[in-house]
Amino acid sequence: MPNEVSDRLSFFASLYQVDQFPETGMWLLYVTILALSVVVYKLGFAKKLPLLQSVVIYTFLAGGCTVLTFFGIFLPVGEGLVVAAGILIIYKVRLRRAQKEQAS
Repeated sequence: MPNEVSDRLSFFASLYQVDQFPETGMWLLYVTILALSVVVYKLGFAKKLPLLQSVVIYTFLAGGCTVLTFFGIFLPVGEGLVVAAGILIIYKVRLRRAQKEQAS
């Protein structure tokens, strides 16, 4: 009978082998979720803010990613962020292309 825990892990959690190397795997999962959250935030929601406000935003983002990391062990949090980043990248590329065509 295979290990039931490793069968239920999300893609990134199994990639980082959270069940075998919990400390390293959790840190790698946290960094991945944080990086993807920053990309999604920058692509979809970020506005030009003063430095102190940006520090506050990213501090709360890092704190929220701590909770998301624990959910990301068994739920597809990282995978959802990858999909969201992909959609936002496609949207930004098409928006820039449309603006460029409209300008000329």
